[in-house]
Amino acid sequence: MNYAKPVIGLAGGIASGKSRVADILAELGAGVIDADKLTHEVLHSDEVRRQIQKWWGPDTYDEAGLLDRRKLAEIVFNDPAKRKKLEGLTHPRVNELRDQRMNELKADERIHAIVLDIPLLFEVGQNALCDQVIFVEVDENARIQRASEQRGWDAAELRRRENLQTPLDIKRERSDHVVENKSDINTLRESVASVYHQIVSPE
Repeated sequence: MNYAKPVIGLAGGIASGKSRVADILAELGAGVIDADKLTHEVLHSDEVRRQIQKWWGPDTYDEAGLLDRRKLAEIVFNDPAKRKKLEGLTHPRVNELRDQRMNELKADERIHAIVLDIPLLFEVGQNALCDQVIFVEVDENARIQRASEQRGWDAAELRRRENLQTPLDIKRERSDHVVENKSDINTLRESVASVYHQIVSPE
């Protein structure tokens, strides 16, 4: 898919700070497409809600129609067949929304690049949509601490989930740029800005 503006993908380990990098890129003039937000939108559509309740019970959503994400994760996470079934329902709809948002950003004169903030960029083949990929590098101890604070996971849970993904060294190798999210926000902002200007305004 060829867009006039550069499409930038974000990669990295769990709790590496990809969303923070996406926020900085937005400050610099990029339009960000957050796959988690698109997925949330799809999962709360009437059509998808009815299908999930038909498959796995009405208590997968509460009385207000909000998804119980923990309950759904328990159903599909350790069952590849159920996970594939869910992905078959949601992924085409998420991809349709993504393409719609990309076209909107392409037409917006205020936007200079399009950023895909997708948790499993390489695993689902979305890197094929990108002109450049930025890998966000953070040491494991920092990610363990963040995962504990933000998600309530211990080190074993973080490693268990990452073992289901493409190894970090391969993601890093397949990326075009690396930014280190190891120190303060100002240092990170400078690193991201440097990479962004290389992509948007190459010499």
